[in-house]
Amino acid sequence: MIGKAIKHMRNNTKYNQEKLAKKINIARTTYAGYEQGYREPTFDTTEKIANICGYKIYFENDNEKFELKDLRRKDI
Repeated sequence: MIGKAIKHMRNNTKYNQEKLAKKINIARTTYAGYEQGYREPTFDTTEKIANICGYKIYFENDNEKFELKDLRRKDI
């Protein structure tokens, strides 16, 4: 699920996988693994991706939640 969310966030920006991976200082193959669900990003990495793409992650009642502007996909 997180892979689909970060892919959606990235697709709404000017970044391709390689440019975004460089911004967060990881290999493109690692980033691609996040989007494809082969790897699980840490919360900090997910937060960095969200911030770069113009989204926020916040805590509410001790639960991690995403504030994904304009994200209205039924499969996420």
